[in-house]
Order: sequence, then structure tokens, then C-alpha cells
Amino acid sequence: MRAQSLALADRPSVADAEAEADRLSLPAWIYGDAEFLAAERERVFRPSWQVVCHLSDIPVPGRYHTLDFLGETIFVVRGADLEPRAFYNVCRHRAARLLDGATGQCGSRIVCPYHAWTYGLDGRLIGLPERQEFSHMDQSRHGLVPLEVEVYRGFVFVRMEGDGPRVAEMMAPYDAELAPYRLEELVPLGRVTLRERAVNWKNVGDNYSDALHIGVAHPGLTRLFGKGYGVESRGWVDKMWGGLLDEPSANLSERLYQKYLPDVEYLPPERKRLWSYYKLWPNIAFDVYPDQIDFMQSIPMSPTRTVIREIAYVLPDQRRAMRAVRYLNWRINRLVSLEDKALIERVQHGMASRSYTVGPLGDSEVSLKSFGRRMRELIPQAALHRPPSPGWFRSN
Repeated sequence: MRAQSLALADRPSVADAEAEADRLSLPAWIYGDAEFLAAERERVFRPSWQVVCHLSDIPVPGRYHTLDFLGETIFVVRGADLEPRAFYNVCRHRAARLLDGATGQCGSRIVCPYHAWTYGLDGRLIGLPERQEFSHMDQSRHGLVPLEVEVYRGFVFVRMEGDGPRVAEMMAPYDAELAPYRLEELVPLGRVTLRERAVNWKNVGDNYSDALHIGVAHPGLTRLFGKGYGVESRGWVDKMWGGLLDEPSANLSERLYQKYLPDVEYLPPERKRLWSYYKLWPNIAFDVYPDQIDFMQSIPMSPTRTVIREIAYVLPDQRRAMRAVRYLNWRINRLVSLEDKALIERVQHGMASRSYTVGPLGDSEVSLKSFGRRMRELIPQAALHRPPSPGWFRSN
């Protein structure tokens, strides 16, 4: 009996097991496994909030924006009452795609190009040719299929399913510090761009929230921030930040950005020369600069292919200096993006090696730890160092 008691005492507690898991990265196999991606689609992405556009992208009734996500096409359209609504981009008659392109104007109604079934901007089926052909049909039951919509500080989010926290709840820890940026008043700078990367979507997010690589792999950011780059994780959001140094950079674009960044009078002093980054669970990032705001969205296309969807937004400002620093911001961050592309491709290649299972996490890698905890909670197999037998997800 005493030996049995000692054996039980030697077993690690749940808390000990969680602490041990917290010290390790997620396992390599989940960064290239098709079945794990299928689980992520159902347990991570379908219940998640996804940003589609800003209200300024759909300023008038009939203006729409689309999003291709998880094999679905979704659109957000401004209604006659100016409310944004989201629907699956699928006709209820024969499943034809209704609206084309990343953005457009459909007028006061949405007309299917196949059989001319017609929908109001509120999604109701309001007309169809040859109505007598469908005498048995209850027209009120064949409106467009809606998605849940939330507008957070001007950005329009949609959710396919689920009843988790709203975007405002998720962003609450940082809402007060975002308030001075007047996000509701932003307008697009350019258009949405799509960049494909030969990596798993998690590698994009892991790299974004990884502060330890800045001093090694991003000499430009190091020249701008020195060693003053911070990282923290609070609930559903990771935050990274760095303040611009007064010492002029040796790089021309960086030095000119430092010199000509104009005063932004609506920002508090501590934010006038601060670059901050916010990553919202699971795959959305906002880069918040004094001169502009960018969003980046990592969309999984396959276990080893991701599309990065991004666009910049600004507050109208015709000052010559502001126009210049926005261009310089693009030059600086274009190089950072190319550096990150090379890094995440290195990591993706290495994760295919049988020699690698998991890696140790440092004390400051709080964002990677937080992400790992949530992944293991939603998909317990993420705690396994090696993949389970095929069919594990379909059997659940």
C-alpha cells in the first residue's frame, strides 16, 4: 500500500504537466499535417472572428467587400440603412457565386448572374423570374445565409459560427491605448494585397509574436528601436512594441523616417514615436504606427501554404512630411517582410525533419506560450510530440 501511495505521489499533477508543456513549443508535426489542419478549420477558424474590411471600404449602400476563407466566399455589404451585413456569396437557387472581385458596387439589389434571382441588401429574396415555376416554395425561407457581424472601432469582422467572446471583449485590455488613434476615421491607403507563403499559417503568427529574433534577424528594426522591444500577452491578444531612437540610423530610409515623422497632435506624447503591434487570436495582426495602421491576416490554404492578406489605412493628412514618411514606412517594412519570409521558410523546412519534435521556450516567449495553451485546449492532440494514428480527427 505504501509503495502504491508513493507511486501516486510521484505522478505529475495536471498543473505540473501544464507547466511542463508551457516550456515547450508546439510540436513540428502540426505545422504540416492535413488532418490537424482539418481540426483547426473546425475548432479554431470557424468559431473565430475574421476581419473583412473597414467601414470606409463600404461607404455607401450597395458597396461590398469579399473574403475568401476556408473554401468559402463571404461578402460584407452596406445596407440601405447603412448597416453592414455579411452573407455567404452563394445563390440559394443553384449555388452560383453572386458577387465578383475583391470589392465592388451592386446597386440597390444583388442579382444572380445565372437565373436572375434577386436579393435585397438585407439578404431577403425579393424577386425571381418565372415565379409560377416555384408555386410550392416559401420565398421568405430562401434569403441569403447570413454570418454574424461585429464592427470594432470601424473594422468589420465576421464569424461563421460559435458563441465565444466578441472582438470588443477580446481587445478590451488594449482598447484604451488604441482609442487615441481614431481608428473609426481611417480610410484605405491602396488596396488589399495577397502574398503567398510556402509555410503553415502558424509559422507566420509565431514569427510575428517572437521578440527574440528581432535583434538577430532584423537589423533595421534594431537600428530603429535598439534593445527596447517589448512583448506581452493578455488573454486573446499579444502585444509587441518599440520606441524610435533619437540616434539617427545609418540606413537612409530609416534616418529620413526618424527625421521627418511629423507631430501627430491627437496622440499622447508616449505614442507619437511608438510602433506597436497587436495580434488577435488566432490569425489577425494590426501594426499601429503614428503615421498609419496596417492589418495582416494569415489564411491557411493547405498545411504548408498560407496567403497573407493585408492593407494599410490612414487618417487623411496632406502634409508633405506625412506623405513622405508613409512611403518610407513602406520601404522599411517591405525589407522586414522579406527578412521574415526567409526566416519562416527556413523554419517550415526544418519542421519536416525527423530530428525535430519540439523546442524549448524562453521565459520571455510569453506569446508563443499563450498560443500553445489555447491550441492544446481546443485540439488536445497538439500536446503530442508525434502525430497520432491517421483518422484521429474523423473518429471524433
